[in-house]
Amino acid sequence: MRRTRTVLANDSLLLLTAVIWGMAFVAQRMGMEHVGPFTYNAVRFALGALSLVPLIVVRRVRAGAASARAAGGAAPVGSLAAGLLAGGVLFVGASLQQIGLVFTTAGKAGFITGLYVVLVPLAGLLWGQRAGWSAWVGALLSVAGLFLLSVTAAFTIERGDLFVLVGAFFWAAHVQVVGWLSPRTDPVKLSCVQFAVCSLASAGGALLSEQVIPAGILAAAWPILYGGVLSVGIAYTLQVVAQRRAPPAHAAILLSLESVFAAIGGSLVLGERLGARGAAGCAIMFAGMILSQVPLIAASLAGNGRRG
Repeated sequence: MRRTRTVLANDSLLLLTAVIWGMAFVAQRMGMEHVGPFTYNAVRFALGALSLVPLIVVRRVRAGAASARAAGGAAPVGSLAAGLLAGGVLFVGASLQQIGLVFTTAGKAGFITGLYVVLVPLAGLLWGQRAGWSAWVGALLSVAGLFLLSVTAAFTIERGDLFVLVGAFFWAAHVQVVGWLSPRTDPVKLSCVQFAVCSLASAGGALLSEQVIPAGILAAAWPILYGGVLSVGIAYTLQVVAQRRAPPAHAAILLSLESVFAAIGGSLVLGERLGARGAAGCAIMFAGMILSQVPLIAASLAGNGRRG
């Protein structure tokens, strides 16, 4: 009974994380009405980095100064170097996504970004990892769904969708980079530094290509606060807490619902409509995302069987 309550509690946290991340696409779309993509990301990721500072302080106090120094000395990769690498990849992915949202809907952006779930196991081929049949079939389904969702009758992909699609490859790369760095450095410090790096790089992009107006930032205050504090800071913390004990298959499936909540939020808040073709594309893409997680689901079930 206690185990069941624990699983339900962790699954609830993961579901809440997916809701926050899905609705973040709506906030990002609304923010574009007042500020440019780089300005939005600069402030958003600065807030995200700052929101993690209290967590870092609390963890350090609990662990004790001696333990923190020992852990820091044992890490093969420093938090600053790791954050620079991860933050650079994050900056490209976040920038492409935010620029794309100027020209496409929140719902479509959510599903196209969700392709990183399929791309991650395929990207593992570069590191000598094997991709099973489910990864390839999932990729084919996702491509078919993307065709229905974004390719026009003239066989051209819409401008905003293309930006978000290229960004999905960088999100997949970011997962690989963070997956390699996390065991080698403090994960919370890594996140804080990478958010700060992304914020500074975005600020540079804003100064070079956009007109930064304080009034615009104030007008976009609520979408920026949502994107920075809720989507980056709080949702990240919820994910970390939940995935300590949540079965991996539960985590993968529940977090992939982010794209579904993006479409729901876009429809309810922004009045977006996908149409029959777009809805079919989303359904096929989501099926591909879930199918790509079959090995993870099988491993989780096998683990549960051994414990039972």
